[in-house]
Amino acid sequence: MNDPLFPALTTPISGNLGNGEMRRLIANHPWETTELGPIASWPPTLAVTVRTILASSVPMTLLVGARGLLIYNEGYATICGRKHPACLGKSVFDVWPEVQDFNRSIIETIARFETVSFENQKLVLLRSGVPEDVWFDLDYSPVVDERGQVMAVLAIVGETTKRVQAEQALAASREQMELALSSSSIVGTWDWLIPENRVETDKRFAALFGIDDGDPNQPIERFLNAIHPEDLERVKAAMTTAMETGATYSQEYRVRAADGTNRWLLAEGRPLLDDTGAAIRFPGVAVDITKQRQAVDDHARAETAFRTLADAMPQMVWSTRPDGFHDYYNARWYEFTGVPDGTTDGEGWNGMFHEEDQDRAWSLWRHSLETGEPYQIEYRLRHRSGAYRWVLGRALPVRDSTGRITRWYGTCTDIHDAKMAAAEREIVAHELSHRIKNIFSVINGIISLQARQMPEIRPFAEQLRRRLDAMGRAHDFVRPHSRDSRPVDIDKTLMGLLDELLAPFSEARERILIEGDDIEIGDSVATPLALLFHELATNSAKYGALSVSTGQLNIRTRTEGSTYVVTWLEENGPPITETPSAQGFGSRLMAISVEGQLGGRIERDWGPDGLKATISLPVESLVRSGTLRT
Repeated sequence: MNDPLFPALTTPISGNLGNGEMRRLIANHPWETTELGPIASWPPTLAVTVRTILASSVPMTLLVGARGLLIYNEGYATICGRKHPACLGKSVFDVWPEVQDFNRSIIETIARFETVSFENQKLVLLRSGVPEDVWFDLDYSPVVDERGQVMAVLAIVGETTKRVQAEQALAASREQMELALSSSSIVGTWDWLIPENRVETDKRFAALFGIDDGDPNQPIERFLNAIHPEDLERVKAAMTTAMETGATYSQEYRVRAADGTNRWLLAEGRPLLDDTGAAIRFPGVAVDITKQRQAVDDHARAETAFRTLADAMPQMVWSTRPDGFHDYYNARWYEFTGVPDGTTDGEGWNGMFHEEDQDRAWSLWRHSLETGEPYQIEYRLRHRSGAYRWVLGRALPVRDSTGRITRWYGTCTDIHDAKMAAAEREIVAHELSHRIKNIFSVINGIISLQARQMPEIRPFAEQLRRRLDAMGRAHDFVRPHSRDSRPVDIDKTLMGLLDELLAPFSEARERILIEGDDIEIGDSVATPLALLFHELATNSAKYGALSVSTGQLNIRTRTEGSTYVVTWLEENGPPITETPSAQGFGSRLMAISVEGQLGGRIERDWGPDGLKATISLPVESLVRSGTLRT
C-alpha cells in the first residue's frame, strides 16, 4: 500500500511510527480539502517534522499556517479527549475556542522566530464537554521551511494537572497544619535533652501521657511507655532515623490518657546535632488530632459500608465526580458486563451501550451534568454474553451545604425480562380486546335480527343496542393500548370517558359544558359509569335539554375529601309539568350502577326546565382496578 508519508518506504517501520493510529489517520485525511493540499505536495520540512513527532511518545502537535491547522501524534490525541479525532486538520482556533486568544498570541510570537515556554500553565478547556481546569508545561518553537520562513509552530505539551493538584493539596494540608499548630488544639511542647535523658514539657503534655506528679522532667521512657503498643515501634524507629540524619520527625500515634481513653497525637520536631553529628536535643510540638482521625475513620467505615451495601444490591451501582467522570462501579456491574475492573472508568461506560442508544444516553447525561437535574433513561446495555439487555438507568446528585454538586450516584436496573413480558401482555390484551369487541358485534347483530323478526320489541332492542354501544366505547376507553393501537391520545380519566360517551351527540356538543376536577378511573368502573352517563345523555336527548336547540347541559365535578361529586344540570329544556316516574328500567339501571356497583348515591331533582342529578361516588371506588361490588 502506498503511504504518502513514506513514499520511498522499502521495509516495515516498528515502534510508535509503525503501529500508531495517528500515522493511519494522517495518511488517510483529505488534506486536499485544506490549504495544505495533498501530502505529496507538502514541503519536505513539513513532512519530516510530521514523521518526527509521530515517532515520539511525548505529546506533540504542529500548528501549521496562520490558522494553526493541527497535525499531532498519539500523545497529543490523548490530551484532546473527546475532540479527537475530529480535530485533526482543523484550525486550533476552531478546536480550542476557549483559549483562542492564547493560541493566537503564540502563533504571532513564533512567526517572529521566537520561542515560548510555560511551566504549569493553567488553562480552562472543554475537552470533555464541561469546563475543566488543567495545567501544562508548554514549549513552542518555529518550524522553518526551505525558504527560511516560519511555516508552523511545534508545540511540545506535557500535562501536569495531577502534579499541580497534588501540590495544591499538599500546600493546603500544610496550611491546615500550620493553623492547627497555632490553635488551641496544641497539646503541648517537649524538649528532650538527649545526653541527660530528660524531657522538659509543659504540664498539659505531661498530663496527657499520665505524668501528673508535679515534675515534668522525666526520662523519655516514661513517655514512650504511654504510647499504644501497636504504634510504639514505629515511633521509636522514626525518632532514631531523625536523630541519625537530623531530618524532621513527624508521626501520628495513640496515647493512653489518664481517663483510660486513647487520644491521637500528631507529633512533629527536629533534633539538634552537634559538630560530630550526634543528636543533643530533640524539641517538638504535639497536636491532638483525635477528632480528625475519628472523622477519617468514620469516613472510611462509611465508605466500606457503602461499598458492602452496593455490592450486596441486585442492581448495578455507579458513582461519578461532579464533572461526570465515572470512578466507581459495584460488583454487580462487572458481573453483568463481564469487563475487567477499571476499563469503564471515565467515558468508557458509553461504549457499553447499544450503538443506537449511545448518542441519546450521552445527551441526557450531559444535560443532567449541566443542569443538576435527575438522570433517567432506558437503554440497551451489553451483557457479558454479548447480547444487549434493556436496563433502567437513574442518577441523582449529592450537594454540599452551598448547593454545589459533590458527586453523582446512580443505578442500572435490568428490566429486560419485564420489558419483554410487557410486550407479550400487550399482544394478549390486544387479542382479548378484539375478541370482546367481536362479542359486542355478535350480540348487536342478534338483537337487530330479532328486532326485525319481532317488530313489537324494536324500541327495547334499540335501547339495548345503544347501551351495548356505550359499554363498547367504555371498553375501548380503558383497555390497555400500545402507542399504535390507542385510538386517541387521552388519559383514563372521568372527563375523558365523558368526552367519548358524548361524542354521538356532536350536533349538541357546543351546548354541553364539562368543567371541574378530573380524576383517573380504574378499568373495572368504566362500564357502570358508561351505562350511567349514557342513560342520562339518552334521556336528555329524547326528553330533556338536548332535545331542543335552546337547551344547555352543564356537567360539573368536584372533590370533597374522600367523595367525588358529579352534578348533571339541564337548563332551558322542555317544561316539566310533573315529576317523571323513577321506576323505569333506565332509572333502575342507574341506581344499580351508582349504588350497587360503585357504592355511591344519586339524587334527582326535576326543576321547571330540566333535571338536576347529583351523583356522589367514593374516590376509592373510582380509582380501583379490581372487582366491583355485587
